[in-house]
Amino acid sequence: MAYEFKLPDLGEGLTEGEISRWLVSEGQEIAEDDPLVEIQTDKTTVEIPSPAAGTVSRILVEEGKVVPVGTVLVVIGGERDGDQPVQPPAPTTAEPRARATPVVRKIAQELGVDLESLEGTGPQGRITEEDVRRAAGTDEGRREPLRGVRRLIAEHMARAHREVPPVTWVEECDFSHVDLELLVPTVLKACAQSLHEFPELNARLDGDAIVYLERYDLGIAVQTDQGLVVPVVRGCDSRSVDELRADVERLAEGARNGSLKPEELRGSTFTVTSAGKLAGLLQTPIVNYPEVAILSIGRIADRPVVRDGEIVAAKIGYVSLTFDHRVVDGARAAEFGLAVIRLLEAET
Repeated sequence: MAYEFKLPDLGEGLTEGEISRWLVSEGQEIAEDDPLVEIQTDKTTVEIPSPAAGTVSRILVEEGKVVPVGTVLVVIGGERDGDQPVQPPAPTTAEPRARATPVVRKIAQELGVDLESLEGTGPQGRITEEDVRRAAGTDEGRREPLRGVRRLIAEHMARAHREVPPVTWVEECDFSHVDLELLVPTVLKACAQSLHEFPELNARLDGDAIVYLERYDLGIAVQTDQGLVVPVVRGCDSRSVDELRADVERLAEGARNGSLKPEELRGSTFTVTSAGKLAGLLQTPIVNYPEVAILSIGRIADRPVVRDGEIVAAKIGYVSLTFDHRVVDGARAAEFGLAVIRLLEAET
């Protein structure tokens, strides 16, 4: 009897997932618990095992598609209930017909694309909508659909830009007393301590109410080959810089090799970002929605400053704070930024 495997509820309020990669092909024999499919969701990839043994009869959703929970993805062990068995094609001398769904065939007809001339990139050589639209496009450059982490980043940034009225405050900071090998954990600690004094920056806007959070779980922006990932360092207010450093290094490595668990990417209350030597003089970062503020550190370098009437060299960098002006007033944001800077400039 056929088994219809549907996209399961992966928890944490997720309602959809992207088919990142099929680990089987049609006609393949698989055992129960064999790797079946990789699902990209909320910036991490989850490998799902097969719930049944048998022959992979039909793969119904191609790689790169985003579908809601409950969608039938694949049929194992026969045809779907109510379907007629697929009859083998009668012998013919004509060329085989291109493999494509009725929807894709209609799009090809509307765009004037000859399906028989295309090489499909979908499962088992199926021609996808992207194949058709790419063939109908110009030859001005390579087209690559948004997928995986890059698609999630695009959606997340577009939502933040659409919903948050941002303002960015910038001030210089003397990092001479900061061990730059410990820059990120030191900034995390300073931010968490200052957030105690400025709770509106450690909050959420929920409808017509501001929710003040009583935990200090800070996100750290990590650049990976797939795009920007923001793992979460928990309890930044109550742990030492050395403890935070261990977590930062572990999470950054996990982000780069794609091994983070979904729960390590959720629930941040405030975000810190620093691109080191690539950071530029300063940034105007985008708020990591649904948070209300993000702090970034520009490139730190020896720059001339005036100390006691003398021009001296000091390790200067710019601290930028972008905040949601619906929740945070400019004066309070500036006071928070200055509080962070005071901690970073203090003698250690």
